[in-house]
Amino acid sequence: MSSFLFSTIFLILATTFGASRAQLSSTFYDTTCPNLTSTVSGVLVSARDSDVRLGAKIIRVHFHDCFVNGCDASLLLDDAADIDSEKNAVPNESTDGYAVIDDVKTAVENVCPGVVSCADILALASEILVVLDGGQSWEVQLGRRDSRTANSAGTSAIPSPVEDLPTITQKFADQGLDTTDLVALSGAHTIGRARCVSFNQRLNASNPDPTLDPTYLQTLQENCESSDQNLNNLDVTTPDAFDNNYYVNLQNNRGLLQTDQELFSTSGADTVAIVNQFAGSQSAFFDAFGASMIKMGNISPLTGSNGEIRTNCRMVN
Repeated sequence: MSSFLFSTIFLILATTFGASRAQLSSTFYDTTCPNLTSTVSGVLVSARDSDVRLGAKIIRVHFHDCFVNGCDASLLLDDAADIDSEKNAVPNESTDGYAVIDDVKTAVENVCPGVVSCADILALASEILVVLDGGQSWEVQLGRRDSRTANSAGTSAIPSPVEDLPTITQKFADQGLDTTDLVALSGAHTIGRARCVSFNQRLNASNPDPTLDPTYLQTLQENCESSDQNLNNLDVTTPDAFDNNYYVNLQNNRGLLQTDQELFSTSGADTVAIVNQFAGSQSAFFDAFGASMIKMGNISPLTGSNGEIRTNCRMVN
């Protein structure tokens, strides 16, 4: 094979591989939509004033979106003639915050029409809301495009609050995320609420979960007695502040969901040391959370000419 032919083939392969591994960038919209962050922030600051749970809602939507076919805003699509919406699948029945994403998209379209994807809005909104709740900023990577399809059946990849630690760990591994990512991203439960139906199996009066602090168990039983739809703080100490108290709660057997407490209470699990690290150092948690959010946000993004930039996040163009 001539050196010229070899070089040509190598260039073609490199170009093809590079296209399939397109990198996201924190500066992606610097020239095409320079006011993006301030525009998104303007909507979110006002919306959060009306709903202190907004940060938890949007992070959850971003997380659930990324675990199904990657971070492509497929979860935002409503039912249509050829769309079986992921919103209707069991793991997403309690997701919320979509109206705020609509408002952000409208504001962004007003200043940069046809430029910014809904998938990127989810990633950026998650970071902005974490900061508004007291957390630490990170460099959000941008450049995703939106899918033209949804995958309702694929929502089985989303971790369930009643699954055991090995199952959850495997679901994270399937997405290229390790146990540090699992523990760090679970820290998003330092804000938000969960309904009793998400953890009722732990409250059985005759056989309660032994990893639940007895006083906390009684509090939860009393709150859930009237309805399994009652809301409970995921972080019993500082429910609306993005901090590391979630991990301290786990050390005290006060994790709300089974999947929370198992990070600390599973004997021999390598997650225990990570929980202890984050409980002892908020800065370590903040650094790891930002790194894991970037890593999660890079799960199979559509880039280049793949997908589209939706005008309306709820439907394909």
